[in-house]
Amino acid sequence: MKMITTYRIWVLPAIAVLMTMGVRSQPESGSQRPNIVFILADDLGWADLPVYGNRFNEAPNLTRMAEEGMRFTEAYAAAPVCSPARASIMSGQYPARVGIIDFIPGHRRPYEKVQVPENRTQYLPPQVYTFAEALTDAGYVTGYFGKWHLGEGKGMEKMHPMNQGFETANTGQGYYRSHFTPSRDEGREKRFSERITDFGIEFIQKNRNKPFFLFLSHFDVHVQLNADKPLIDKYLRKEKAEGYPCNAIYAAMVEHIDRSVGRIMEELESAGLSGRTIVFFFSDNGGLISRYDKKPLIANPRKEIYQDDPLQYIASSNIPLRGEKGSVYEGGIRVPLLVKWPGKIKAGSVSKALVSSVDFYPTFLKLAEVKMPDRQTIDGESVVPALLSDRYNPERALYWHYPVYHHDVPAGAVRKGDWKLIEDQVSGSVSLYHLKSDLGETTDLSDLYPRKKEELYRLLKQWQKDTGAELPRPNPGFDKDKRFEWGTRAKH
Repeated sequence: MKMITTYRIWVLPAIAVLMTMGVRSQPESGSQRPNIVFILADDLGWADLPVYGNRFNEAPNLTRMAEEGMRFTEAYAAAPVCSPARASIMSGQYPARVGIIDFIPGHRRPYEKVQVPENRTQYLPPQVYTFAEALTDAGYVTGYFGKWHLGEGKGMEKMHPMNQGFETANTGQGYYRSHFTPSRDEGREKRFSERITDFGIEFIQKNRNKPFFLFLSHFDVHVQLNADKPLIDKYLRKEKAEGYPCNAIYAAMVEHIDRSVGRIMEELESAGLSGRTIVFFFSDNGGLISRYDKKPLIANPRKEIYQDDPLQYIASSNIPLRGEKGSVYEGGIRVPLLVKWPGKIKAGSVSKALVSSVDFYPTFLKLAEVKMPDRQTIDGESVVPALLSDRYNPERALYWHYPVYHHDVPAGAVRKGDWKLIEDQVSGSVSLYHLKSDLGETTDLSDLYPRKKEELYRLLKQWQKDTGAELPRPNPGFDKDKRFEWGTRAKH
């Protein structure tokens, strides 16, 4: 893969530029601004890491990151699948407002009871002023390496990260692809995770004397499950943990991510940049238990290892959380979040602050001392107070809108404090849960607490109205015999 670099060329007169960029981001002070590294895993569940209680997978570098930084227990993706969650990170807006409500290109069940909304665009709308554009305009050097899934491939070159604010970027060969790249190292194909880490290290070395933002976006642990054989063999030999699938390939993929994190941390330390670099680790949605279409998770399994092993069909478990990727239950949206900033964030701290992926945009700008742009609505809130002093609003409301069939029926949700309401957008029924006492969402309390149910339902309906959330509608072509057949969406 070739490193791609682009340069912005301003052709308008200076005054015209100032007029059109009246809200152009500028640093608020002359102090030394921190470097920011954001590492994103794909489909990594809240319960997949040892620091969140997993007893089979190994991630020593992420464990060290938690020991030296802050671990969040109540962090969420704004959607239970990748593209809308990634759009929320880039825009600071809920997916319903951006118009990307499903993964790109998405899918549907054409004979179901309801017709579901489609993405308004199959790419991040160019009118969105991304946090990368704001940081670049404020003097940061910005780089993006890894999975994009916000518009790429044939005919989508204009939707590349380099046209969304990143000055340097390499996304590999698209999103649904092998975990290995065509590039070879020492006679073997090199993993995608290793290649993007190489690019990240090169980016750090090149820009060590400038404030920089590095976005490292992994393909792991997304299916199809695929990892280096020595690591798979290690976990095949390892004693199983009771109550967890202990999928050897999945565990190996977790360790591949962990090794990448370790290499980035080591480079920051050797370059003397640790003290002025804040590092985030996050996942784009909750963990996958099995494919929505019930196909095997392992591409071309080696029969001498797997034979008819049922783990071809089970990736992970989100227990004690309910549900998985593609649902608005906790298992589909609650994710790991670790943040490290030596000397600033208290080592070994744990925060219960309610955090959503829409919050990264204002958080990045606050850390970079950049004023928030007034050209677009920002739904997120800066979590800097939680990072530096563990101050947060325990009664904050967070919202989700996933009006499509995937691992569950179309649904919406709102969490306010310890209470969470889920609306089934097919039947119209609602359920109410108290997460502090019922993390697994096992007991519907809507009949016992009708006032709380009504309060949260009104909040959800008002939010749907404010964001322009599109809802499913009755399907005149409903066919009960074909309702579970899958079809593809129209491509915009």
